[in-house]
Amino acid sequence: MSAVDRTDERSLGQLVATATAEMSALVHDEIALAKAELREDARRAGIGGGAIAGAGVFALFALPVLSFAAAYGIHNLGLGLAWSFLIVGAAYLVIAAVLGVFALAKFKKVKPPERSIASAKQTASVLQSVKPHPRSLADHTSAGQM
Repeated sequence: MSAVDRTDERSLGQLVATATAEMSALVHDEIALAKAELREDARRAGIGGGAIAGAGVFALFALPVLSFAAAYGIHNLGLGLAWSFLIVGAAYLVIAAVLGVFALAKFKKVKPPERSIASAKQTASVLQSVKPHPRSLADHTSAGQM
């Protein structure tokens, strides 16, 4: 038997069940695709968040201790104490800025799940183009009365 012959032998209920199962599988596949894309974006966001956390920890905890040590070290080289502290503070701000720029670059790579959105739109357009059977509801009720 060919595939056409087997299709002709299936009842309407079997065809609806097959279509429902295939739609369910399609929806499950689209959800899996969305999860995979979101997982990658979450990883990128995590790296960016880690960089910001590193910048914050560095700025809050290391800055005061290392600032005093570096400033007094520069002061021992013959520069005034105020200039020594200014140089050290500027150096730490440059380091924090570099880490901030790195974090922003990672955050900019986070984007919506484009493949999932495109797939869902394609599925919606296919479903919208499906036409109902040409017989109207009135045909069904009049056929049942005969």
